[in-house]
Formats: sequence, C-alpha cells, structure tokens
Amino acid sequence: MVLALVLTLLTVALSLSVGTRPVPLAAVLDSLLHGGSSPDALVVRSLRVPRTAVGIAAGAALGLAGAALQAVTRNPLADPGILGLSQGAAAGVVLAIAFGLAHGFAGYVWYAFAGTVVAACVVYAIAARGRGGASPVKLALAGTAFAAMTAGANTVVLTSSAATLDQFRFWQVGALSGRAAGTVGQMLPFLVAGALLVLVHARGLDALALGDDTARALGHRVQLVRATAALGATLLTAAAVAAAGPLAFVGLAVPHLARRLVAGGHRWVLPLSALLGAALLLAADVSGRIVRAPAEVPAGVMTALVGVPVLVVLVRRRKVTA
Repeated sequence: MVLALVLTLLTVALSLSVGTRPVPLAAVLDSLLHGGSSPDALVVRSLRVPRTAVGIAAGAALGLAGAALQAVTRNPLADPGILGLSQGAAAGVVLAIAFGLAHGFAGYVWYAFAGTVVAACVVYAIAARGRGGASPVKLALAGTAFAAMTAGANTVVLTSSAATLDQFRFWQVGALSGRAAGTVGQMLPFLVAGALLVLVHARGLDALALGDDTARALGHRVQLVRATAALGATLLTAAAVAAAGPLAFVGLAVPHLARRLVAGGHRWVLPLSALLGAALLLAADVSGRIVRAPAEVPAGVMTALVGVPVLVVLVRRRKVTA
C-alpha cells in the first residue's frame, strides 16, 4: 500500500509537470502553495490540476469497480467494459446528446448512470436464462454481446446526426484533457457512495469466492452482498465514464496486479486497486503527452494499448470454466 501510494504521488507529480509546456517540479509546488500569475502557474492551476484530479478520481473508481465486479461474478475477465456497463453508459450519453437533454458532466452523469443500470440488468437477465444460471462465462458472453449490440445502436444514432457525432467523439475516445475544475466535485457523491457500498462488503466478497453455499454457511446474505457490491460498481463506473469517457481495461488489469501484490482478501485488494487504478490512468495520460509531442494521444487509447496484452495473457494463463 505504501509503495502504491508513492507510485500514485509520482504519477501525480509527472501529470502536473509534463506536457507541451514542461514545468519544473519546483515551479509546480510554488504555484500550488503560493499561487502567482506566471505562465507556468496558470498552466498548472487552470489546466493540469483539474486534469490530474479527474484522472485520480476516474482511475480509482474504475479500479475499484473492476475488483468488485470480478469478485461478484467470480470471473477474472470481468470489468465494466467487458460486462457491457461502459457501453450502456455511452448509450445513455448518446441519447442525452442526440435529444438535447443534457450538456456537460452534470447532465451526462444521470444518463450514464441510467444506461449503466439498464446494461447491468439486461446482461444479468440474459446470462441467468437457461441451465446453470448466471455463470461467469455466460456473464462475460452476455456482456460482450450486449456491448456489441449497443455500440452498433450508438453508431446508428451518431451517423444520422453530425452535431451529435461532433459532440460525442471527444467524449467517446476517453480522455482527461479539457475537464472543468468542478468536475471532481460533481463526481464526488457518486464516488463516495459507490466506494462505501463496495468496501463495506469486503469480507462478503471474500466469502463469495468460496461459492454461494459456503458464503451462506459463513453467515453472509449472498444476494444482498452481490446486489450491493454490484450497485456500488455501477455508481463508480457511471461517474468515471461520464467524466472521462469509456476508458478501456483499467478495471480489468488493475485488480489482477493488486491481488498479486497483497494477501488478506478484499480488505486490501479493493483500496490497492483504487490506488493502482489512479496511478495507471495518470501514467497513461502522461505517456500520451510524450508519445507524439507536441500533439497528444488520448488516455483511453493508451490504456487500450496496455490492456489488450494483459487480456491476452489472462486468457492464455487462466482456465475459465462455465
């Protein structure tokens, strides 16, 4: 945990200092502590501080949501993207833009949340049909199918309206640039509520890993634990996706790294996933500023480049059964 905290602080420092206009760390600290009106101080306070804060919040939310979803579904490949939650949130934002129902994060978050809830219900309903109920593999397949269908529907709406496409494309790629200073404040209620719902059931998530019957024998209310943790993951995903777009693979890769680093169950895995998620997203954002400087590669592209190899390795190393 200490090493993860140090890593997160290091990525925060890099996020505040690295960019088209490099700012020395001494100047960064001076602008944060004493203000000032120099060009460096204005860049740090008005552009990079909001960007970095959104990166911390969104990365922590996605890491925490991914760890919770993998525990709830007992599926090592589960994350908000693979289970269709991110595409559900995207569908809500697309409809909000297309019909002029909302503008900016304050409006998007409600539609992203609604889309995420609908996606979770539909995916679970599809996976629960047939013999064996909602097994890990069936949930992953249902989520992938729903995500593909929703992506197609989103494309139909976007290609029929140039104005909607123009507004949506900046959000869809997943990025931290251009975020307003108050974005984290708007995310905060959803982040706090979602984190509490997940963390309060850390022991219950440990019990779910042993199977439903064993969890019941240990005194846990399985359906309550699963529903509460899933609701928390939904809140976290909705807030992160509404603020930063559908960032791929953060929720998939980070929990696996956390479980390799610590023992002690989800009491340690969950907070460590939050720290590592923030560090990973900030590192991806900083890398995107360096790769094609002075232009930028969006953070969502960089996380996908990192996440795809991780997914391939997981599929090759793990035997997932229905």
